[in-house]
Amino acid sequence: MAQEEKIFASGFSFKRNENAPDFIVGELSLKVDEAIAFIKENEKKGWTNLSIKRARSGNYYIELNTFEPKSKSTSQPEGKPTVEYDDDAPF
Repeated sequence: MAQEEKIFASGFSFKRNENAPDFIVGELSLKVDEAIAFIKENEKKGWTNLSIKRARSGNYYIELNTFEPKSKSTSQPEGKPTVEYDDDAPF
């Protein structure tokens, strides 16, 4: 499967402070004009999904999450087998 090109989120910055208390995951900073423009350009159904990731270098970055689930074409829920009954059963 071909890997899609990464789309980095303009106007967003995430930093992790290893000396911060455990309940603080990190700091997210937004450059308002750039962030708003990025959100509007990448909005789908009122949402823009972003992923915070760690690069091989150990630095964090924010990427546009472009995942779209495959549409289900069958009416049968996934994981639920179809039950067939034998009309000749004695009960």
